[in-house]
Amino acid sequence: MDARHKAGHNGFPIADGIRPEMIAPELPAELKVALEHAAHGMSRSDAATRAATISRTYRDGGNSGGIKTLDDALAYALARMPATYAAVAASLNALGEARPDFAPQSLLDVGAGPGTATWAAIQAYASLQTLRALDANAALRQLALQLAGGEHAPRIGYEHGDIRTKLSVMPEADLVVASYVINELGDAARRDLATTLWSKTRDTLLVIEPGTPAGYARIIELRRQLILQGAHVIAPCPHERECPLVAPDWCHFAQRLARSRMHKQLKGAELPFEDEKFSYVALSRSPPMRRFARVLAQPEMSKVAVRAKLCTVDGVGVATAPRRDKAAYAHFRRLDWGDAMIDPPTLEADPTTP
Repeated sequence: MDARHKAGHNGFPIADGIRPEMIAPELPAELKVALEHAAHGMSRSDAATRAATISRTYRDGGNSGGIKTLDDALAYALARMPATYAAVAASLNALGEARPDFAPQSLLDVGAGPGTATWAAIQAYASLQTLRALDANAALRQLALQLAGGEHAPRIGYEHGDIRTKLSVMPEADLVVASYVINELGDAARRDLATTLWSKTRDTLLVIEPGTPAGYARIIELRRQLILQGAHVIAPCPHERECPLVAPDWCHFAQRLARSRMHKQLKGAELPFEDEKFSYVALSRSPPMRRFARVLAQPEMSKVAVRAKLCTVDGVGVATAPRRDKAAYAHFRRLDWGDAMIDPPTLEADPTTP
């Protein structure tokens, strides 16, 4: 998914352009400057060591408890904030396509960390007036308020506390975001949190997880639970039935983002870009204005045809644009993984599905 604007052709246009204010996946300039200022004088090798240690903790099933100091929080933000922001931005763009009328006045960022989702929401919705955030980690909260600085800091009410208890006394919000947080909880706590998140949602809830089979499973469990509580699926699904994908397949997307020199140093990377894989679901108290098919993988291109795997209201299948159909072929060549499509063509069976 990306922030490019595309015009549709042949009766099955990409949905981009419905919401022309789609936000870019890169960190806002103001946030980049704030991060660079905070990191001034910080040893890059020390930051890389701290970031690697924290990443290992997360990969091993740990949580943000390993982030104990402001330097820990800054190292983590320098290494992870660009990718996390890109995933949140892509998810908000998909939400905006389905709900172009949505103009939230209030935001609740649950498990806010350094404030990544809050920054993305501010970029996506100029209508936001009230910003609230909640996280159990004091160092991440301190960094978030430092990065917010002059313009946004007075608008952010950032609470410190365990989300499993503190969230229940937080005010409701038009838009509630839980980004990369439910993976830190056990099954029972996750189900309880899902119900509480929904109870705090006046309009729309957005939940984002790593794009792994386990992350997808957590998203699907929450989706199933909240549909039973009256939620409508806004994105990425074009329906509210059970997910039609069968293991080993799973629903996830990827957002490509450029790496700065600092980012490459911190991650010990050589490539000038990375692809952040993520799974997400947007749920609302109101049904979407329209249903979109979703491109589930990067389309396969050849000189003969372009084939795109789609999830539609009728299930999962493959749509083909032959080269002889010049308009359709040109249109399909511009499709990206995660794009939404209106009125997709006839589907064939997906040969990768058992």
